[in-house]
Parts: sequence; structure tokens; C-alpha cells
Amino acid sequence: MSESTQKRREWKEKISREMREYWLNVVYLSLFFGMFTMYRRILMAQQDITYANYGISVIQALVLAKIIMIGAMLHLGRGLEDKPLIYPTMFKAFAFTVWVAIFKIVERTVVALWHGRELAEGYAAFLDIDKFEWLSAGLVVFLAFIPFFGVKELGRVLGRGKIQAIFFFKRTPMEYSLSREARVPPPPGHGA
Repeated sequence: MSESTQKRREWKEKISREMREYWLNVVYLSLFFGMFTMYRRILMAQQDITYANYGISVIQALVLAKIIMIGAMLHLGRGLEDKPLIYPTMFKAFAFTVWVAIFKIVERTVVALWHGRELAEGYAAFLDIDKFEWLSAGLVVFLAFIPFFGVKELGRVLGRGKIQAIFFFKRTPMEYSLSREARVPPPPGHGA
């Protein structure tokens, strides 16, 4: 196989892997944000307020999945990989929540400029948003990211494809009994 054919195949595999990851991220985030959209609709319906922004959760998921991939390309949240999984999971959830907030600020500014307003007006529109609205939106994103990055970190530790195999493929009785018999050594300082 020639070197150019090999490079082309590697690029195709990389693009395919990244597209799969992107769409898995979109599905997870769409379900998570869709749940909150449904909850918001139910709460507003109790006050006789119609709410019909169902597609917003899918749009948010499409954008957020891309923001996550950009952050991952920039190695955002790296540095705690040798610690117990709770540390890199929580750190990445926090770091990517801040990353999303930065993109939200940029988005508001670009929208203001798009509508013919000045940069200062875009920043003022951002500041006009209630701090509790920002806090609650940040909390929702942070809470969405905890299981999201928890599974990603578990996959990183177990190896590529192991999480999918565990969740989506049937194991033989032998594999099941072996996994039950496997003993994990106690953490340092907790054994006799």
C-alpha cells in the first residue's frame, strides 16, 4: 500500500471517528436539553403560558457538541488524567462549562453586531441577562457534563471501544462470570 493511500485511509478513519463522536454527543445533549425543555413547557403550561421552542434543544446540542470538540482539540481540561476518575471528570465538567459560557458571550456579541448594533451594545445585552438565569443555565450545563465526561473518562481508562462493547453488545456467559470473579485490589493504605 502506498504512503498516500495509507494517509488517505487514516484521514477517512479519523473523520469517521470524529463524526461518530460528534453525533453521539449531539444525541446525548439533545436528550438532556430536551428533557429540560419539556420540563419548562410543563411549568409554563401550569401558568397558561404556551411554550413551543422544542427545536431549541436540538440546535443547542448541535452547537454545544461542536464547542466540546473544539475544546477537546485545544486539550481543555487535561492534566488530571493520572488521578482517580472523579477528579478529571469534575474538572472537565467545570472547564467545559466555562468554555461554553465564553462561547455564549461571543455568540451574544456576534448576534448584536449582526443586527447592526455596536460592540458595546452587544456586551450590554449580555449584562442585561439576569444573573440567576446565567447561573441556572451554567448549572444545567455543568450537571449535563458530569455523566458525559464521566463516561468519556471511563472509556479513556478502559480503552477505545470498551464502553460501547459493555453497553451495547451481549456478553457470553464465560465473559460475564470472568468479570464477576475479577477482584479489584483495594486502594493503597486500605488493605491488610
